[in-house]
Amino acid sequence: MPNPVLASALAGLPGPDELIARAASRQGRGPRLKTNSHIHLPPNFSAFDTVGQAVDKAAAEGVAVVGVSNYYDYGVYADFAERTRAAGILPVFGTEIIALVDELVQAGVRINDPGNPGKMYLCGKAAAAFEPLSPEATELLQVIRQKDSTRMAALVERLGAVLAEAGFDGSPDEAAVKAGVVKRHGCALESVTLQERHVCQAFQEALAEALEPDAHVELLTAAYGVPPKASIAEPVAEQNEIRSQLLKAGKPAYVAETFVDFDHARRLILALGGIPCYPIVADGAKPVCPFEEDPARLAEAVREMGVHCTEFIPDRNSPETLSAYAHAMRSAGLVVTAGTEHNTRDLIAIEPACKAGAAIPDDVADLFWEGACVMVAHTYLQRHNRPGFVDATGAPNPAFGDDNQRIAWHAALGAEVVAAYRLRG
Repeated sequence: MPNPVLASALAGLPGPDELIARAASRQGRGPRLKTNSHIHLPPNFSAFDTVGQAVDKAAAEGVAVVGVSNYYDYGVYADFAERTRAAGILPVFGTEIIALVDELVQAGVRINDPGNPGKMYLCGKAAAAFEPLSPEATELLQVIRQKDSTRMAALVERLGAVLAEAGFDGSPDEAAVKAGVVKRHGCALESVTLQERHVCQAFQEALAEALEPDAHVELLTAAYGVPPKASIAEPVAEQNEIRSQLLKAGKPAYVAETFVDFDHARRLILALGGIPCYPIVADGAKPVCPFEEDPARLAEAVREMGVHCTEFIPDRNSPETLSAYAHAMRSAGLVVTAGTEHNTRDLIAIEPACKAGAAIPDDVADLFWEGACVMVAHTYLQRHNRPGFVDATGAPNPAFGDDNQRIAWHAALGAEVVAAYRLRG
């Protein structure tokens, strides 16, 4: 069944034959445009209060392509598509999934989560089959939602008990935490899948409302076992400290994580019509996660997983490290993309930048533009029931002689789609 959200988002563009011909006649991809391949929108925990706020910020910054990667509910994508169309921003849809790799858990190997061995973040880029969901995608997604919901309910209860032991009796329950998300973002209750940051925000707000400053600090000191470092005058910092001091492994309110395995996560991405994508942390972790220590070996491992796309959140990385890893991935025939996540309350720029605001090197920015164009091409081809960058099994499109040809062809087509989209606007 055609995806009405995707059809509306890409309505009015020329057909594939015309744009493929244009791409073949053009040299290169034209001027590099600003892109962001990964943000989160509410009701996911997000820097943005509304979809409109995110789109308005992207438009004000002149960002041409924005990809959204929400966890586990895609109802917000229709609003995102409508608003980006009005703003002349080309939307790309995706998801993010957390998986556990059992053998690496047992071996104590950290993958792309600095604090949890065997825990892997996996993204899905350029999804086209999220509305309506297929029976397979519905089943796979429901398993993840159920696991997350069970854990979050236990976590809310456990955190309330820890704070009660410290002397606080005003903790919210799970229903109150969800109600806060609904009130804050104006979303439907059934669209809310709680995350740890939602819980920490709700508890921090409850403490701030109920306690005077001195009592607030005393309560946190009793709960942590040490005085808080974050000022209670800085709510976001306090929320982050509640999470690190109370919810992480070995802390008093920790509840064991119950994630799906890698195969389940990859199958869901493919059932959504997307491209599996491995997010690289690199020097965003100190020290670098062992799985990622050597860029060349990392590229080989990613390919062995049946993944042909990688992503960076550059504000974690120095320009030098970002350049080394991005070029290693691209040299290995992997697509390279970049985003910002916007999954904390810090309202940073939409256009990605390196750590401490340092500029992304021009040659790396070119790779990210190329990657965004590949995502656009895959989306556009899926919209027209044409083979995209990968097929339903995750295998690369076999119509090309090698990885470089495949990437270059899709990037050229994607650039034509972006140009046609902007001209239409």
